[in-house]
Amino acid sequence: MSDHIGVVEAVFRYPVKSMAAEPLTSADVGFHGLTGDRRFALRRLNSTSNRPWLSASRCPDLIRYVPDPSVTFVRTPEGRELAILSDELASDVTRRCGEPVQMMQLIHGVFDDADISIISTATIAALADSACLPLDPRRFRPNLLVRLTHPAPFQEDAWLASLLTIGEVQIACTQHDIRCSMINLDPQTAASSPAVQKAALSLNANRAGAYGAILHPGIVTVGLPLFRSPLTPHP
Repeated sequence: MSDHIGVVEAVFRYPVKSMAAEPLTSADVGFHGLTGDRRFALRRLNSTSNRPWLSASRCPDLIRYVPDPSVTFVRTPEGRELAILSDELASDVTRRCGEPVQMMQLIHGVFDDADISIISTATIAALADSACLPLDPRRFRPNLLVRLTHPAPFQEDAWLASLLTIGEVQIACTQHDIRCSMINLDPQTAASSPAVQKAALSLNANRAGAYGAILHPGIVTVGLPLFRSPLTPHP
């Protein structure tokens, strides 16, 4: 039995890890997330970490770089358009962020925890009230923003081990989205407001949203209904 729990309010992809979001009305979803999502990332050349990618938590201004829809060029915060794989773009980021980087293209993308992320408008509204700030959903870097039929914050916590269905797309909800300092960053200005993560900590142990794994690919479109059902393990 499936329960109708909401509708898709917005769809976002992030062509370059930690750069600006691209809002979409519709997106192909494959087994490795939205087509084109986080397929580019900047590698920190001096890093020996197993996660060498430059993120906005290290360089907040990174979220002010805007990839074009074809992911051929990136517009810098000053408005220059530079080829995505060019030395000029890498040099510009290096100058701004203080460490040498190289743009890389990765066939299956670069994800910190899972291939798709979901958050509800009710959860964002609760955090906005607690932080006393209007909060752009892009702060939370979701792929899917959903509006719930019966709004209440942090319902995503109850979705773990559930199957979420949107049209043909089926998502196994696998884990909480534990938040980092990126949610403090305004997606337009990169200004930091620590009250946002403090709100997540105080209201819900720093959890806001959920991650999932794609079980069946398809197309997600703004306005499609969202259904939840038990995730039945295979025998």
